[in-house]
Amino acid sequence: MSSFALQQAVFAALGTIGVPVYDHVPRDAAPPFVVIGEGTVNDWSTKTETGSEHLLTIHMWSRGAGMQEARALADAVRAALDGAALSVAGATLIGIAFQSAQFTRQKDGVTLRAALKFRAVTEP
Repeated sequence: MSSFALQQAVFAALGTIGVPVYDHVPRDAAPPFVVIGEGTVNDWSTKTETGSEHLLTIHMWSRGAGMQEARALADAVRAALDGAALSVAGATLIGIAFQSAQFTRQKDGVTLRAALKFRAVTEP
């Protein structure tokens, strides 16, 4: 399945975007930052090959004025992951592709969240 190995590869790729990346946000973390969020793993095997489909959500949090910072951060995440040749320990990444983005203002009226969804396929 290689779900954690894929998360490690995603974490490493996102380390190049210039903001903190978490899978558990520390209490004192101040935006902007990125969070490796929820995911789903599905069987993607064929008659001859074993494989897994991984659906990943990456969240970006910002308190910049307007949506500019959140959208720029989302662009950086997309550039780092979409079509990337990630090295996944114990598996072969067949591909990772951007699927969708959602931008929302939080109830405090200041914090913005972008959520990007990606699909990756791995084989052992």
